[in-house]
Amino acid sequence: MSSLELRGITVRYGRFTAVDDVGLLVPEGTVTGLVGGSGSGKSTLARAVVGLAPVRSGRVLVDGSDVTRGRSPVQLVFQNPYASLDPRMTVGASVAEALSGGAAGRRSPGRERRAARDAEVGRCLELVGLDPSRAVLTPDALSGGQRQRVALARALAARPAVLIADEITSALDVSVQGAVLNLLRRLQRELGFAMLFVSHDLAVVRHLCDRVAVMDGGRLVECGPAERVLAHPEHPVTRELISCVPGLALAEEAS
Repeated sequence: MSSLELRGITVRYGRFTAVDDVGLLVPEGTVTGLVGGSGSGKSTLARAVVGLAPVRSGRVLVDGSDVTRGRSPVQLVFQNPYASLDPRMTVGASVAEALSGGAAGRRSPGRERRAARDAEVGRCLELVGLDPSRAVLTPDALSGGQRQRVALARALAARPAVLIADEITSALDVSVQGAVLNLLRRLQRELGFAMLFVSHDLAVVRHLCDRVAVMDGGRLVECGPAERVLAHPEHPVTRELISCVPGLALAEEAS
């Protein structure tokens, strides 16, 4: 198991500071929910961890090792499953690409190597509740929930030390959101990876996360155990977010 630590992460686009000196620890084997309003910087921070946003300063550490500018053992599952999968690639090819480290997967392997690759792709698909026979399909043959499961299988194929899930159910029908979230929590417990779960939905965060970190205006304004933060919020932004979720608001008033 591994931990993720962010030290003084700052992301700037020209003169605009999207993330300002954020420090955050995601302990090994736990789930930290990263919440905040629209434009708070939470998704930008998630992208910065995997090198998809310009880090002006700061460091990303996994188990104490600096991975800011090297190959990261962190995988990101994106919000929109319709955009995150290449429509020209089969499900199996998408998952296999993560196994083989990108372009190397396009080289023709020998028969034994191909069989081993196909077996591992099948294992990853079964992990996320998909029949391995779907490996021959392209994303247009799948539902939104199935596509997001493929995206998750692709991330897990890389055997990440840390997983980041960025609003992964917000583009899905309500009827399948719960199933995907339950799958994610089960996999996190079984495989033991640390996870940063980015969301605007505090009800989901309460169900899924051990810790909660709150962002506003690019800065981290509150962080702590989920039970404490959601029951006894200290920052006005946290209280405002909680007030938008009736069940949480009532629980806070009762406490």
